[in-house]
Amino acid sequence: VQLQASGGGLVQPGGSLRLSCAASRNIFDFNDMGWYRQAPGKERELVAIINVGAAINYGDSVKGRFTISRDNAKNTVYLQMNSLKPEDTAVYHCRARILRNQYWGQGTQVTVSS
Repeated sequence: VQLQASGGGLVQPGGSLRLSCAASRNIFDFNDMGWYRQAPGKERELVAIINVGAAINYGDSVKGRFTISRDNAKNTVYLQMNSLKPEDTAVYHCRARILRNQYWGQGTQVTVSS
């Protein structure tokens, strides 16, 4: 399984970015897919996850600002990030799970700064 993440970058506070995570296989093979992030000196935390039945779970710090979605035909999961804050600065990792097996993408840097 290969996960290709893209879409990170530098954005000003209040701005928006969209991350993409393209999978090398049918996303319905996965129990769930989603995004985690890790800032320097902090533990990795859940950002958003969507399961095969389309149930979604968001981390508390991003609720109401971030939206996860998927394009089944493209085997891709997206993370639309709005109203970005400096504390959203982190490396964002795409993750997919099949039962107990987890697969991670390479990470994409998001920096929110003026």
